[in-house]
Amino acid sequence: MQEVLQQLANLQYIDSRIDEIRQLRGDLPEEVLDIETNINRFTAKINQLEEEEDSLKAEKKKLELDIETSKDKTKKYEEQQLSVRNNREYDALTKEIESQKQFVENSTARIEEIGNRLEELEAELKENKEKLEETEEHHKEKKENLDKVVESTQTEEDKLLKKRKELEKALDDRYVRSYNRLRDGLANGIAVVGMERGAALGMALPPQTQVEVRRKNKVIIDEHSGRIVIDPSFFTEAKKQLKV
Repeated sequence: MQEVLQQLANLQYIDSRIDEIRQLRGDLPEEVLDIETNINRFTAKINQLEEEEDSLKAEKKKLELDIETSKDKTKKYEEQQLSVRNNREYDALTKEIESQKQFVENSTARIEEIGNRLEELEAELKENKEKLEETEEHHKEKKENLDKVVESTQTEEDKLLKKRKELEKALDDRYVRSYNRLRDGLANGIAVVGMERGAALGMALPPQTQVEVRRKNKVIIDEHSGRIVIDPSFFTEAKKQLKV
């Protein structure tokens, strides 16, 4: 049973150290991901605005060419009116001239709309590009901070995770399941605690329970917290065994 208690102490020691490492990283990974999401959002917005800008410029260019073509047609129809032989031909040319003039008027109005929108797009693009640049700078700073923290702790965490897997294989499945279930339900993740001065995490233990913990021959569950209580010597040994 002492071997089981030692394995549980080792498991808790490893998990507590992994928690410390991840706490050291804090919210940096999530912050970096959030910033990357913003970068993607600004990039997509800029691409959308640039596509709209290109489309409007192409439309404006086509309208300008069409207007010139329409004016040429109008001039040609007006010249033809001078040599028509009857009213029917004259009226037909008049309709064509009116149609071309209406087209020029509509196209000119549309070009003006496009011009106004292009001015708006220029301002929107500038704003979004500035925001993208600021966000990329922020991302660079946060990513550098995260990389430094990860670099200084990743090797230790990898070794601890490897040892944790080895421990889980060596420990009876019943204890592994109970430990993991208990740990998952606790805010601080401390499922196994060492008895200190007759107490577990500051909560006094009954005298009989203290005696049983010192005997080191059974798994003792604290009736108040549900945690596993062990003799502190197991954690002292865990620290010796699990130096990484």
